[in-house]
Amino acid sequence: MRLHGYYRSSTSYRLRIALELKGLDYEYVPVNLLASEQKGEAYTGRNPFGTVPLLEAEGRDRAQSMAQIEWLDEAYPDAPRLLPKDVEQRFTARELAYAIATELHAPLNLPVLKYLSNEYGKSQEEIDSWYRHWLGRTLDPVEQRLAQLDTGDFLFDAPGLFETVLLPQVYNARRFAFDFADKPHIERIEAACLALPEFQRAHPDAQPDNPENT
Repeated sequence: MRLHGYYRSSTSYRLRIALELKGLDYEYVPVNLLASEQKGEAYTGRNPFGTVPLLEAEGRDRAQSMAQIEWLDEAYPDAPRLLPKDVEQRFTARELAYAIATELHAPLNLPVLKYLSNEYGKSQEEIDSWYRHWLGRTLDPVEQRLAQLDTGDFLFDAPGLFETVLLPQVYNARRFAFDFADKPHIERIEAACLALPEFQRAHPDAQPDNPENT
């Protein structure tokens, strides 16, 4: 199994977490987004979306991180499950995970931020403000839902789908100085996850393509 990704990409990060939580061995293949390697013909010939991550598994190239994560859970059911067995708990995990994946990734990914700068002449300060605005629009209700559920260190008994999606978004949010002071449930889950070796191995700081590691 090979994961083609970028160390700071939230989608690559979430797939690394999923693989680590399920205890699956994989080879990491860096793709430099800043050099647009994901747009080259060799790469798009395998992944027409021109995005990371690309997962080589079971004789097939697989794109789109949320589909990849759910496939891993179905293809390797004997490994620790990312989605609980209970149908209502599965809905809750998906409700929160997909809120982040669908509402935040699109307006906050690198091509959009570049477009704001290159096409509309927005300053870095204005782009940072844009980023924090959309974060609040989704993370505020996520925090409210976690409070309603009276969550502890994790959404359920152990980290799963929700945590694989939350942690990369929180990582990016902190890069843009987003204020988590009124989000104690999110911060508690973040701290509990970061204490686990699976999350530490998946963290951007631990990846070979992080410039600080070269």
